[in-house]
Amino acid sequence: MNLNSIFQFLVPKDTKFFPLFEQASGTLVILAETLHEAVNAPKEERENYFKKIEELENKIENITHKTQLELSKNFITPFDREDINALIKSMDNVADNMQGAASRMRLYQVEKITKSIRKLTEINLEACQLINTAVKELKDLKNHGSIKAICKKINKLESKGDVVFDKAVADIFENETDAIKVIKYKEVLSALEMASDRCKGVSNVIEQISVKHS
Repeated sequence: MNLNSIFQFLVPKDTKFFPLFEQASGTLVILAETLHEAVNAPKEERENYFKKIEELENKIENITHKTQLELSKNFITPFDREDINALIKSMDNVADNMQGAASRMRLYQVEKITKSIRKLTEINLEACQLINTAVKELKDLKNHGSIKAICKKINKLESKGDVVFDKAVADIFENETDAIKVIKYKEVLSALEMASDRCKGVSNVIEQISVKHS
């Protein structure tokens, strides 16, 4: 039994941080689902989805703040304090970028939703679902193999998102003659692509935590 295993055995079962992690990752899934539903809905119905996305992003911000407060109050934590902060902040960053994409669609009054936008929201949804699964796996830090496999899938999705983004931007510059529309679509696509990058960031944090305690 190594020192990490001994320490985990001695530390009382966490009742504060893991529930907050799971609240954040679960809310992240709902946010990603709502964004995917928004881009598949008729234009006149999108406003309700956009409002819900704002509320969900605010909820994750509140969870992040609560987690940081708990860090300041608790001496004993389930793993390193900097890792706890990195994990909750990385999930918050995903939410920020997905909400940013929704905000741009709303602000720029994007009427036609392209296949690329829909594909990127689908990729982000799948990545967020995997993040939620990986966060739950962190309860048992012996599940390194399972966590590693999940993180690998998230990284593959991020690479897939890059391909979709690059092709979409190339298509816009080739086929769109309206410069204003070019800017609008590129802004939306960039926010969605950044969200997939942030999902990879979450997976990196999760895998690092897992490696430290394996």
